[in-house]
Amino acid sequence: MSQQSLTTTPAGVKNAGGGGALPRGRRFGAEKIFRAVATAAGSMVLVIIVAIATFLVVRAVPSLRANGENFFTFQQWFTESSPPKFGIAAIAFGTVLTSTLALVMAVPVALGIALCLTHYASRRVANTLGFFVDLLAAVPSVVFGLWGRDYLYQPVSDLAKWLHENCGWIPLFGSNGPYGRSILLGSIVLAIMVLPIVTSLSREVFLQTPAQNEEAALALGATKWEMVRTAVLPYGKPGIIAAVMLGLGRALGETIALALTLGAVYNVSFDLLGPGGNTIAANIALKFGEANPIGRSALIASGLVLFAITLVVNMTARAIVYRRREFVGGAA
Repeated sequence: MSQQSLTTTPAGVKNAGGGGALPRGRRFGAEKIFRAVATAAGSMVLVIIVAIATFLVVRAVPSLRANGENFFTFQQWFTESSPPKFGIAAIAFGTVLTSTLALVMAVPVALGIALCLTHYASRRVANTLGFFVDLLAAVPSVVFGLWGRDYLYQPVSDLAKWLHENCGWIPLFGSNGPYGRSILLGSIVLAIMVLPIVTSLSREVFLQTPAQNEEAALALGATKWEMVRTAVLPYGKPGIIAAVMLGLGRALGETIALALTLGAVYNVSFDLLGPGGNTIAANIALKFGEANPIGRSALIASGLVLFAITLVVNMTARAIVYRRREFVGGAA
């Protein structure tokens, strides 16, 4: 008996070369339809981005033509004057400064919480604590702003006074008041808002670490922290970078919370304690309702700058993650 005769064919499966029927999805062109729908959905994202950019550019042109100062270097916002004089130097600086400070405060805490939930806490504690962390992401930003303005105002004022008295020789803490609404208060509130995003994404990344990597480190005599440092963190570095960049994107576009906690002063200064600081999004929220046509066009122009900053940040993050992913793949 030949080997070919011993080979059996599963029931219901026919040889395609022998004229058997195609799968039902292929008969009706389901794969082609799904591919077309998926391609159209993916392309729609690019269409929306281009449409937003086109709208911002078209609406920003009238104010930029009428502006009597350099849009990129002027620090004040006088759109009601004739000719209007406005610039994004101060508000763009405030946007980047508050977002950076928020990440400096939030990222270490978020990574610590994520590691605790995945490698140290019991399952019951991890599930409960993770639920409360995720719940922070559902709180509206206006609630964070009101809470920061009404309940953190005095503690942050006391902290600012203490920092000035003990560390006043550092330019960041050189202001002698009045304290309260400041870059420091806005950054603390923003850090709390960014915390659940970075924590949730980092927790999912840490859970994806191969168990054999962790077991190998422990088998070689590593402590729990040494295992985390040598196996978990290096493997999750691309995901951590992505989580931080998503948190930065949230911080850059935050509006109401910063409008309620910042001093809304147009100046470029690293002083964190004084009544200064403003951001692009908060400035739009505060000025749009009472602005004239040129003023609204100027605010849209500032929104175009924020759109460009966010786009550059996300492209940079994608490039960093891609390079790191290639390195990890090559090392494996």
